[in-house]
Amino acid sequence: MLKRIAAILLVVLSLTVTGCVSKVTGLKSYVDTGDGYQFLYPNGWLPIAVSNGPDVVLRDLIEQTENVSVVISPVPKDKTLADLGTPTDVGYKLSKSAIAPSDSGREAELVNAEARESRSKNYYILEYAVKLPNQERHNLASVAVSRGKLFTLNVSTTEERWPKVKEAFEKVVKSFSVY
Repeated sequence: MLKRIAAILLVVLSLTVTGCVSKVTGLKSYVDTGDGYQFLYPNGWLPIAVSNGPDVVLRDLIEQTENVSVVISPVPKDKTLADLGTPTDVGYKLSKSAIAPSDSGREAELVNAEARESRSKNYYILEYAVKLPNQERHNLASVAVSRGKLFTLNVSTTEERWPKVKEAFEKVVKSFSVY
C-alpha cells in the first residue's frame, strides 16, 4: 500500500514538474539606463567587446555564431518611427544599409515586417533570411525611435538552428523596450 501511494505521488510530482517546464527558460535581463533601453537575452550568453559598432553585443557561450546586438543611430528629434516609413519600408532600408549592404557579399530577404505597440511606444518587428558566402542565417530585429535616436536590436542564428531557438528569439525581440 505504501509503495502504491509513493508511486502515485512520484507520477503526480513528475507530471507537475514537466508541466511547469517551458521551451523558453533562463532569460536574463540586460538594462542600459544611460542609453535608455532594455531587453531579455538567453542565459549563457556573454558580452563581447566590439569597437566602432553596436552599443552592446552578447553571444552564446556554446553556439558562438548566435548573438544579439543593439545599434543606436541618430534621427532628427521630431521624427517618429512612422515618419521613417512603414514596417516594410524600414525593414527594406535596414536590410540594404546594415544587414546586407552592397559589396558585403551578403543577401537579405525581408521575410516578415509588423508593427506593435508597447507602453505607448511603437516598435517594428522585422524578420530576415540572410545568405552569407558560406552560411544561411535567420535574423529578427526590433526597431524603435526615442529621444532623437533610432534603436535597433538584432538577434541572429544559423538557419539550421532557427527552429530550435525561434520561440526564445521571439521573446528576446518582443522584450526590447526603449525609454
